[in-house]
Amino acid sequence: MTTVRIRALTRAFAGHPPVRALSGVDLDIADGTLAAVLGPSGCGKTTLLRTIAGMERADGGTIAVGDRVLADAGSHVAPERRRIGLVPQEGALFPHLDVAGNVAFGLRRLASDERRRRVDELLELVDLAGHGGRRPHELSGGQQQRVALARALAPRPDVVLLDEPFSALDTALRSSLRDEVADVLAATGTTAILVTHDQEEALSLADHVAIMRDGRIVQAGTPTDLYRRPVDRWTARFLGDANELPGRRTSPTSTEVGTPLGTVALDPLSPQPPGTELTVLVRPEQIVRSDGPGSVGAVVERVRFRGSDADVTLTVGPTMVTARWRSTELADAGSAVMVRVTGPVTGYGVTAD
Repeated sequence: MTTVRIRALTRAFAGHPPVRALSGVDLDIADGTLAAVLGPSGCGKTTLLRTIAGMERADGGTIAVGDRVLADAGSHVAPERRRIGLVPQEGALFPHLDVAGNVAFGLRRLASDERRRRVDELLELVDLAGHGGRRPHELSGGQQQRVALARALAPRPDVVLLDEPFSALDTALRSSLRDEVADVLAATGTTAILVTHDQEEALSLADHVAIMRDGRIVQAGTPTDLYRRPVDRWTARFLGDANELPGRRTSPTSTEVGTPLGTVALDPLSPQPPGTELTVLVRPEQIVRSDGPGSVGAVVERVRFRGSDADVTLTVGPTMVTARWRSTELADAGSAVMVRVTGPVTGYGVTAD
């Protein structure tokens, strides 16, 4: 079992005052999971990756992979002995080696026949069979990243770290390569940690997502759970578009909240805030056109077409909100429509960030 367990991990850099990059990070990643560490620039996610890899030495805390402790108060295992593969941001292939030589770089202890078989196996896996004799400059950006993944997987590491591996690619290639990488990792049963600032990438690719802010993990869970039940308003806004509406309930224990968009149900799986005055999170896709019970009147102020769907700005009395509707459901600006909120919502105390 190659579970990853990180406890109370700290790392600071010299300065006046010192810069705390990691401030007591706790993180658990199950065997065979593709986990994403997601956060804005400067939150500490790259330092976390480098510390797991052994390229940075932790000031405190522990890192364990399976039954091996890689770092704690009394030890620091060298990077080359950690059994960790790394896919850097732009592949970082060795230009003087061909594709087969790059993939075989970490296999020098194997006999030549075994090494050749392993290289052929991995090139087949990443859909580059027959490309072993090519040089890196003869490959596309996506092909170079697939070679980098094959090289990282070649020594059969316990964990593979991916440092924003799609950021240098164009949008169409980035989307297709994400799926290919996920398929390869799943086929090999590899535990992997992806570092990214791209919310869509983390939510669509990972089994488990950890949100970092100011050197700490503020929330971790499945993509669905994080998106639907963010721990605070900052996390809600960071993960995607959000309408924040004033809400009032009749008692601190009531499961229904009155909002400008009508009465809505609080998600029973979300932390329940105290008090009767709340801020209610409503995602744009939760605001739907409906003439049924509980609907309220709204006016379409603006339609921003996005292809298959559109962002629609609505006013409900003095309140302005954004809905996201399929292009087949659109109404012209100035139109009067009826809308309601679908699904439960998450509420926060009015002073919560």
